[in-house]
Amino acid sequence: MIDQPVAIFFIVLLIILLGPLAFRPLKIPPVVGMIIAGMIVGPHGFGFLDRDDSFRIFGEVGILYIMFQAAVEIDMYHLKRNYRPGLIFGLFSFALPMIGGIFASRYAFSLPWETSILIASMYASHTLVAYPAVSRFGLQNNRGAVIAVCGTIVAVMLALICLAGVVQTHISGSFGIWDVLRLLLFMAIYCVAIAYALPFAARRFFRSVSDPVAQYIFILALVFVASLLAKIIGLESILGAFYAGLVLNRLIPGRSPLMRNIRFVGDSIFIPYFLIGVGMLINIRAVFSGWYVLWVVINMSAIALVTKWIAAHATRLIYRLSPDEGRLMFGLSAGKAAATIAAVMIGFKYDMLSEDVTNGAVVMILICCMVASVTTERAARNIRMRLKALDLEQENIGETGFARQVVSISNPLTSEGLMRLAISMRSRLNHNPISLLHVRSSNDSRTRAMSAAAMRGAESVAEDLGVEVQRLERFDTNVAAALRNVAVERDATEIVIGLHRKASIVDTFFGSTIDQLLESTRRMVVMSRCFVPIDTLTGIVVVVPRKAEYESGFHLWVSRILMLAANIEAKVTFISYRDTGEFIRTAMAEDGVEVEVKFEVLDSYDDFILLSGNVGDDDLFVVVGARKGSISHTGDLDNLPGFLSRYFSRHNLAMIYPQQ
Repeated sequence: MIDQPVAIFFIVLLIILLGPLAFRPLKIPPVVGMIIAGMIVGPHGFGFLDRDDSFRIFGEVGILYIMFQAAVEIDMYHLKRNYRPGLIFGLFSFALPMIGGIFASRYAFSLPWETSILIASMYASHTLVAYPAVSRFGLQNNRGAVIAVCGTIVAVMLALICLAGVVQTHISGSFGIWDVLRLLLFMAIYCVAIAYALPFAARRFFRSVSDPVAQYIFILALVFVASLLAKIIGLESILGAFYAGLVLNRLIPGRSPLMRNIRFVGDSIFIPYFLIGVGMLINIRAVFSGWYVLWVVINMSAIALVTKWIAAHATRLIYRLSPDEGRLMFGLSAGKAAATIAAVMIGFKYDMLSEDVTNGAVVMILICCMVASVTTERAARNIRMRLKALDLEQENIGETGFARQVVSISNPLTSEGLMRLAISMRSRLNHNPISLLHVRSSNDSRTRAMSAAAMRGAESVAEDLGVEVQRLERFDTNVAAALRNVAVERDATEIVIGLHRKASIVDTFFGSTIDQLLESTRRMVVMSRCFVPIDTLTGIVVVVPRKAEYESGFHLWVSRILMLAANIEAKVTFISYRDTGEFIRTAMAEDGVEVEVKFEVLDSYDDFILLSGNVGDDDLFVVVGARKGSISHTGDLDNLPGFLSRYFSRHNLAMIYPQQ
């Protein structure tokens, strides 16, 4: 047996690298492949590796990582929409295995009620071992996946409470209601403290540190703190990791370098290490040691899988999900690992489980993981193929979803933020390159150096987010004319530019360049000034003028706002006149972008002043303007620059002038 640390790590890396390639021709999912590889090289296989402290540590981190990643990848809008089905599924997924498991263990194995409840808690709990397949196919926000993840936390929490009650009863002979109440009190304090402390700390850290590596380490530290505190108060650490993912969800957008680092490290190291460690626990020879063990394996596997299937099927029928979504729910809830392994170890430690039942339970974990992985993989592939067909159809007929942007940069300090804003306003299906433009009115070395620095910052953001950029430089004494000409050359749908900062008292709010640009082009112009990273914004407040729906670019800017909200996972508040609000709702329905939206009704310009007073430091205040002479332009808009300059000089601000 190999005991050299370098050799052990080298073999594990070979398994992670070559395992998927070896099992792919056999059509074995990567999750199952990692578990089988662990069986082969582990102490119950050829004995190359022992399940030493490294596998225990990385295994613990791996299961925490799976739970954290599952929570942080969910769009909170979809979570809020599906928390009730998730709660119902969690109750079904807990109650049916508990009832079936108690009676099956009692009458099939002739075990005491106490041990029967312990075994039933194994059936009731489940682990998202197959979740990497959901993430790989991009189905984190699929309704079946969201319901399954919500149900997981309910089922695992209830199963662990039952497990704690059984162990307490076995040790002390009783388990009082006060123990449950004390645990619930600690849970309430824990939830409130984590909900406030983690986002506060992360938001402050992100505003001062922009390095994705440092942000990743900080987030990982917060997850482990939440997990450790959960363990201290009597909960399982996986619940703490999941809850940490939920409260940090809004601060980690799907299209960000931080999220990419989270997925990369988890998929390449922590999660495979955990799966290999699970495989090392499994002694397949135990199945053939006698008929009783084989009977135990068949009985336990059947009860665990059939009751989870019934729970998923019943939830699917109640909420009218598709068959593939029902299979996805079953696949995600069929896997057994962390909580189940904990129950097995605890039962064996306190002599509540015989060696035969323990071996049968461990083999049951393998069977459930294999069924879960295969079912999830197939269901996810079918759902992805169906969505891909819809995406292609949308790509063929869509008009407003695919931007052709010209992003004008001049300041190295703001170029990265401006590029993040532009990319966040795009559809993820959009493969059009962004035209990155810098216009120089001087050719001295200082100007050229600033231009190069601004370009590098913007290009690095685009590279991190996987967006193609076409770099353009112009030497022109009239910046507005250069912007207009490039927009015509590139057939741009919009121009994104930094909002002017007043250089003197007599300077206009927009500055002469933007004033000239608005006069010389009828394309949509987006001007932005953000004092915080766009990823940390929690809300978008949009003020819309009267009759904005009659402008030809109305649907375009609505689509951009919705896409921005979806990509940074922020809620949107539209402040508009009643008729305009109805047209916004229609545009939202046509786009099909699902975000959390609230409407405030304007009756007069004075209402706008009152309602906009609720804009916070973590919000983006968006004002939809109108060019003079357009349908939606009124005299009130002439006073808008002064109002913004006076009351919103320190707020994150964007102004949109729609296409005319």
